Amino acid sequence: MSKSVIVIGGGIIGLCSAYYLQKEGHEVTVIDQSSMDYGASYVNAGYLSPSHIIPLAAPGVMKKGLKWMFNPESPLFIKPRMDADFLRWVWAFNKSCSSKNVNRNISAIKDIAILGRDLYAEIRKTEKFNFQLEQKGLLMICQTEKMLNEELSVANIAKKEGLPVKEVSFEALKRLQPNTKLQAKGAVLYECDAHTTPQVFMEELKMYLKSNGVIFHKNEKVQHLSIKDGKISSIETKSHTYIADEFVLAAGSWSKLLSKKLGIKLLLEAGKGYRIDSERDFGITMPAILAEAKVAITPMQGYTRFAGTMEIAGINHTINRVRIEAIAKATQLYYPNVILTPQEKNNAACGLRPVTPDGMPYIGKSSNCKNLTIATGHAMMGWSMGPSTGKLVSEIISDTKPSLDLSTYYPDRKF
Repeated sequence: MSKSVIVIGGGIIGLCSAYYLQKEGHEVTVIDQSSMDYGASYVNAGYLSPSHIIPLAAPGVMKKGLKWMFNPESPLFIKPRMDADFLRWVWAFNKSCSSKNVNRNISAIKDIAILGRDLYAEIRKTEKFNFQLEQKGLLMICQTEKMLNEELSVANIAKKEGLPVKEVSFEALKRLQPNTKLQAKGAVLYECDAHTTPQVFMEELKMYLKSNGVIFHKNEKVQHLSIKDGKISSIETKSHTYIADEFVLAAGSWSKLLSKKLGIKLLLEAGKGYRIDSERDFGITMPAILAEAKVAITPMQGYTRFAGTMEIAGINHTINRVRIEAIAKATQLYYPNVILTPQEKNNAACGLRPVTPDGMPYIGKSSNCKNLTIATGHAMMGWSMGPSTGKLVSEIISDTKPSLDLSTYYPDRKF
């Protein structure tokens, strides 16, 4: 049965939800508080990464976070603040940094990431899109024996999960990247991963949705939600009131603020990431993560992207120049000939990724609101999981059997 659906949020999760909902014959409206041309969905590394099977909340991460708190260049930076929601999140995050959390969620992360990767290919073929989609794999490049051993331990877990992965010697690494200079001990290659140019996919998807009847309302901030009999009866922006049968909350880091208006307490923090783009040809042809520095490098359509850091410091788009420099310096340590210019660094941008305490997204219905489907909290995996989350959202609203077990992603789960 066709329903009217309002999707709150026009990032990768919201647009993919709109895509699959309209495919099922629903009447879809997307509302976003921005101009829908910037943010995490546009500045991410473009990875489709089944390899990223370890959630952010893993053993030792909180200890590292406390150590890195005093280093403004660190890969993970948690800015302390006296805020009740933040303190609850920190408590839950610390509790989740366990082997139990990792072991419980590995398969769920792998399954939704593989589905997402395959759905990108399906969308590209079905809609005749032209966005970049290459499955060259992903290199985890290491400069120390210690880090290489750590990455090999993760690789062994990935192998047990059926993912194709192998160790790469420095000599083999040079053969894989013959046109650039590298300083490394070795690497791990995940052959299951692919990469894209996010901006191109987002523009193609928006054009497709508009031409297929999806209505967009940009620069419209949801200010009020009316509840009646356990359902959202309407939502209000500064200038409009909207009604629908079903609502999807896919507002990224802002989802926590909106869920509060419904009496739903989502533990969620904004994790800021940065990117630097360069149109110069450095001879880098394969996506890579610089393991010690946690910097991602992606050869995209027309440029190379250097991205990284996780800065948990509230909702803001302030560019921290120290962290931009950290990305540039780390890159040069691994690729000595890659010296990013002041202009390239000045043009850096950031995006906010919604982070849950256990590193798993929220996907599903909350018991507090019958006609609301929540889809947020994907942290660094939002791009990988975009289509798969959108498909799950559509299946929930269409009352069809979900492609994956949703229990792991339940929004009302306890920490």
